Order: sequence, then C-alpha cells, then structure tokens
Amino acid sequence: MSEELIVEETEEEPIKQRKNGLYGGVSDELAENMKSGWADTELHGLEPIAQAPYAAARRAALSARFPGERLVIAAGNLKTRSNDTEYSFRASTEYAYLTGDQTEDSVLVLEPTKDGHEATLYRLPRSDRENGEFWLDGQGELWVGRRNSLTEAEQLLGLPAKDVRELAAALTEATGPVRNVRGHDAGIESALTDKVTAERDEELRVYLSEARAVKDAFEIGELQKAVDSTVRGFEDVVKVLDKAEATSERYIEGTFFLRARVEGNDIGYGSICAAGPHATTLHWVRNDGDVRSGDLLLLDAGVETHTLYTADVTRTLPINGTYSELQKKIYDAVYEAQEAGIAAVKPGAAYRDFHDASQRVLAEKLVEWGLLEGPVERALELGLQRRWTLHGTGHMLGLDVHDCAAARTEAYVNGTLEPGMCLTVEPGLYFQADDLTVPAEYRGIGVRIEDDILVTEDGNTNLSAGLPRRSDEVEAWMAQLKG
Repeated sequence: MSEELIVEETEEEPIKQRKNGLYGGVSDELAENMKSGWADTELHGLEPIAQAPYAAARRAALSARFPGERLVIAAGNLKTRSNDTEYSFRASTEYAYLTGDQTEDSVLVLEPTKDGHEATLYRLPRSDRENGEFWLDGQGELWVGRRNSLTEAEQLLGLPAKDVRELAAALTEATGPVRNVRGHDAGIESALTDKVTAERDEELRVYLSEARAVKDAFEIGELQKAVDSTVRGFEDVVKVLDKAEATSERYIEGTFFLRARVEGNDIGYGSICAAGPHATTLHWVRNDGDVRSGDLLLLDAGVETHTLYTADVTRTLPINGTYSELQKKIYDAVYEAQEAGIAAVKPGAAYRDFHDASQRVLAEKLVEWGLLEGPVERALELGLQRRWTLHGTGHMLGLDVHDCAAARTEAYVNGTLEPGMCLTVEPGLYFQADDLTVPAEYRGIGVRIEDDILVTEDGNTNLSAGLPRRSDEVEAWMAQLKG
C-alpha cells in the first residue's frame, strides 16, 4: 500500500506580465485597492451534476481493476495556438469519463487504501485576490471568467478537491506503484518519471478504453442528444444550400457549426462538407470548394454535447434536390450495403459482421456494374473492392468520435457485440476524378451514408433515424425543407 499523498504549500512565483504591455508596473496603491470592495460570490447548496453517480461507478470499477496502486489521470493543459492565444480547451477523454469535469490543469488521483481507493480531485482554486492573480494573470478570472472554488467543485462532482498547484511536488516524493494516463500533462508526467513504466501506463489506458465500450444509461442519453442536435444541423444546411452555392463549402461548415455551438459544446470532429469531386476524399475538411447544382454534397458532421459525447452522421445529398440516374444508382447501392450492415448489428454477433455484410453488397454491385472482375468471393478475399470503398464500415462511438481506440484487438474488432455498445455503420463508394479504370461518368462521384447504431437486448436502434436515408425519402425531405 502507498502512503497518503501529502500536499504541502509552496512559495508562489511572481505573476508574469506580458512583455510589451502598456502598463509598466503596478503601484502599491492600485494593488491594495484591487484587493478589496468585492462581493462574496461563493455558491452554496449546489446539486451534483447528472453524471456524478455514473462517474463514481466508473471509478469504483477502475479501483477494483488496479488494487494497491496509485492512479493518476490528468485533464490536460491549454495548448498554444499562436503566441499568447490558446485553442479552446477539451478535457482528456479519460478524465472526463471518470469525473464528469472539464476543467483544464485538473488531475484525478486515486490513492490506494485497504478497502480500495480514495479519489481526490486536484484543481485550481478561485483566482487569488490577495496577490492580484485574478486581474494580473492572463488566466485570472477577470480575463477568462470565474472558475468554481474547491468547495463548489466538491459539491458538483461528489469528490474531495485540493489545490493542484502543489500536486506535482507531492507526486515527486510519493512512493509505491503508480500508473498514469500519459500525453495530457507534462508537469505531472515529469513528477512521475521515475515511478511509472510505459507498459503499466499503457495497461491503464487500454483498460479505460475498453471500459467505455458498453455505455451506461447516462451516456446513451447524451449520445441521443448529440444525434438529435446533429439532425437539426443537417436540416439547417439543406435550408441554406442556395447560399452555399453562392459562396463555398465554408457556408455549409459554418451553418452546421452554429447549431453545434448553440445546442452543444462544439463539433465532435472537423466537419466534412465535401461537394462534387471532394466527396471522394474521405476526410475533406478544407471545405473551401465550390458548391454546384447537379453535384452531390457529402456532409459528415456531428454535434458534441456539453458533456463531450459526439454524434457522427453522414448523408450524401443532391445539391439541387434530385439525384441524377447514375447518382441514384450509386447511392442506392450504398444504401443497400448499409441496410445489410445495420441488420448484422445485434448482441452476440461478431463485431466484424456488419463490416463484412456491407462489403459483400458493395463488391456484388461493383461486379454487377462490370467495374470489378468476379467472382465476388475472390474479390472479397483479395480485398479488390477497396479501390472504391477504401475504409472500414464503422467504429465505436462515444466520448471520442473513434471511441475505445486503445482497446485490445481481441476486445474490439475481434470481439463480440453487447447491449449498450454504440457504433457507426458507414459504407461508401468513391470514384476518384482521375480513376481511369471506371467510365468517365462515374469519376468524381463519392457517396457515404452513416448512422449511429445502439446495440440493444434484442437487436439494435438507429439513433439517427430522424434523418431520412432512402434516396426517394431524401429528395422528399429536401423539397419540404426548401419550401
């Protein structure tokens, strides 16, 4: 067992000022003036956040998996975008999963006890008014806004909270076995450098990745919220396609982003707003191309909720509202492949089944069209259909758009589906503009259809069923939205 982690106060460093600030210093009179005359804004009687009991259950499972070991999981730090500006902060997935918190510089520590672990949240307290931090420091609350006090954090998250500024020094002195989720906080990693091993830390990361495979009730509700907002975002885009034609794919990107920021935290990943031949580029996120009547728009986008769960939905839409004969043929083939894939999603099925079912349909269509030499079994065995299908047919979904990515292969792609798992089913066909192996009329056409599928006790539920998928239904939906 490890000894209790003792956090001692350390001498504060002076607050760093910007090099070319217009004020050369602070007079004693001003410094004294800024200390007083402020109302007490401490919040009392706060209710725990909705995910607090779920996060507690996740920590209990983590504690049972690693008895007798100190576990350290950091939220991460702000990342510089340029000079003294930062990217918007997004807490590490592991930290958010175990706490429900999203505050930068915070760290969750599970201290081993004879009965399991005692969890403590280390966070920055309110900005200090005595030393002027609250108005002199670039991250002080007069600059970036108020943060919760440690007492408020304890009420909201259901965890004891301490000052994170003393944690690194305490970890440096700590003894006993330690595991850390790497890649989020360089200061914490430096303090643990002689106490951890890459192998043991990876075991912790893998466990937390696999633990997220089966979603609890709270997570399923958040995923549905994310999808519902995403559906509304797609509707927003259809209503302004005429404006996108007058500008570029950026109008589509901005339109969807507005919905994501109004109803959620952000987009869950860079929106793919691919018009015309850009639809054949799987992750087209430049979104600077033309939007032309007669072409297709492949829109792959997802809203991230305030609790960081994301949707991941794709529709391929005729910009003028009607598929051409060839566009419809290709679209309907992808739809048929997706139908086969969704039907294969059920408890007890191999994870790979939905991919195999979709790929078989696509290979059959390519052979039928004369683009791929049969028989179909040979094409599938050699993977020849991949010239035009390219990617796997789906992935786990949750706090990350490609959730559970660190899981062991035998637990993920070689595993078995269970109720509560959520995954995407997203077959596609992509005929590159310079592909001389297909007829000229195919070139530059890309189609993908993607939905978010929840495994249930008796089959599956399509969380994104609010968006039409069949080609005739898509055309009718677009016509209605355009008025």
